[in-house]
Amino acid sequence: MQSTVSTRLGSSPMLPAQSFRVAPVPRMPTTSPTVPARDVVVCAKKKGIRLIVTLECTEARGLGETPSRYVTQKNRKNTAERLELKKYNPFLRRHTVHKEIK
Repeated sequence: MQSTVSTRLGSSPMLPAQSFRVAPVPRMPTTSPTVPARDVVVCAKKKGIRLIVTLECTEARGLGETPSRYVTQKNRKNTAERLELKKYNPFLRRHTVHKEIK
């Protein structure tokens, strides 16, 4: 019985062995000691109008408490000056003024 199975597998119309070959994997460029690794792989970045900014509580800093921080976006063209919003500070349990930090 086993010989029939092996004969069937051997005589079955399977794909040729050449189709199972694996293509070579492209190698990453090696870095020289003078060039840092981050300069080798360069990703394209859009220089858009919108910036990601961090807002930090001003009242908590003055009191020596833990300041809360929020991350948001702002339009560079419409608001050139620093952003200032009222947001909730969970450490002080109230809404406080949050200003943009670098």
